[in-house]
Amino acid sequence: MRYVIGLDIGTTSTIGIVLDVSNSKVLATATRPVTLRSPRQGWAEEDPEQWWTNLCEIVPEILAASGIDKSAIAAIGTTGMLPATVLLDDGGAVLRPSIQQSDGRTGAEVREIAAEISESAFIERAGNGINQQLVASRIRWVERHEPEVFARIATVFGSYDYINWRLTGERAVEQNWALEAGFVDVTKDELADDLIALAHLRRDMIPDKVKSADIVGKITAEAARQTGLAEGTPVVGGAADHIASAYAAGVLGAGDVLLKFGGAADIMVATDTARPDPRMFLDYHIVPGLFMPNGCMSTGGSALNWFIAQFAKFEAEKAGELGLSPHQYLDQLASGTGPGADGVLFVPYLLGEKTPIHDPEARGTILGLSLNHDIRHLWRALLEGYAYAFRHHIEVFNEMGLTTTRFLASDGGSKSRLWMQICADALQVPIRLLTGHPGSCLGAAWVAAMGSGATDDWAGVANCVSYGEEFLPDPDRKDGYDAGYARFRAAYALQRGAST
Repeated sequence: MRYVIGLDIGTTSTIGIVLDVSNSKVLATATRPVTLRSPRQGWAEEDPEQWWTNLCEIVPEILAASGIDKSAIAAIGTTGMLPATVLLDDGGAVLRPSIQQSDGRTGAEVREIAAEISESAFIERAGNGINQQLVASRIRWVERHEPEVFARIATVFGSYDYINWRLTGERAVEQNWALEAGFVDVTKDELADDLIALAHLRRDMIPDKVKSADIVGKITAEAARQTGLAEGTPVVGGAADHIASAYAAGVLGAGDVLLKFGGAADIMVATDTARPDPRMFLDYHIVPGLFMPNGCMSTGGSALNWFIAQFAKFEAEKAGELGLSPHQYLDQLASGTGPGADGVLFVPYLLGEKTPIHDPEARGTILGLSLNHDIRHLWRALLEGYAYAFRHHIEVFNEMGLTTTRFLASDGGSKSRLWMQICADALQVPIRLLTGHPGSCLGAAWVAAMGSGATDDWAGVANCVSYGEEFLPDPDRKDGYDAGYARFRAAYALQRGAST
């Protein structure tokens, strides 16, 4: 069989595709929104049942649109944000909302762990630093603030691990969830009891680790009834969304960089050598033998959506009257302003920030406002803020000894021509768009094809996408954006100085 399904359990939406492997063609796609909740400052939570409900609606839709019978699907691959933390009791009930990758509530727990162990020793073993990404910090938070929940924990895993379990009844954690969670000894490539114990968990609470293309189980009768899939269809381990997206984009060689403009903003680079650094995350590449150091910001498209909902309701209504999305309409307005947004600077640390500063207490900051400014300047400043944040990541990669020479852009935010030109100018590098790249679900689908034997070509996924427009940097804007970047870095330093 040559058809596979890829499912993306994303931050802002659930997406599904049907892929014809032999023709490298996406036959159908469907999406449903996901509600990201922040009930308290720095929190980011979602309801795992909403992911499942979305999936049960999406699968019948993409099967019908593709014209493919469910029995012709060779395998299912899943992907999702990393490391979402899902807690189940011994009966399989979800104990609380998922704590998302962008959550910033665990500053005290991170400091507690850092006081107990040497960070240099931890990095050498676990491949990542002691930061808010560690699942151990989240479990300790639950233990401290929700002891009745902690007492009932029987299983801990990630978003797409949860979906795999709902599909197959088998409990497993994909390798990159386990690695970024802080539970893998990279020197041995295995789960380590003592690292799991940092979360005050028993070893049996973390399911066994699997690789992306490993078959974890098959669709159960109940899952088939709810989703419309064929009972017995294989399901593979899946992949982290940012890794799946970069892989599908063709990030395979040294110097290849993907800027991923999703609900959170990500940046990835490929390497054949593990290079642990406390400022960045280290993940396995999907291709065996490779690694993918990467950075992930707590927000991205989610912050743009927040801005529209809170400050641009009038513009959103006007956009609808013109047949545009709110983002497109605001881009049109902001394009009438120049680089630097007439002095307005937006530091987008709205949920704290992950890489490269790892500061859950950082906050969003707007500087330079005057009575002559309006929504145009604020929107452009927000887009420029993420360009500066990407530039910060690239500086760190280069300091780590990683080359960054070829830049690709993917996911929903890359449709903004204004944002792409801002990034090209602020980074002073050409940025090439990808076309026909539906996002992380494509990488998940190709992993399913590899795991099921529908193909044996890891590099074949590149045939599913093509290159689009290239945005060239304007050298005349270099000095202005250099100054803006310096101001961006100084704004955070000033904020931290004021809070200490």
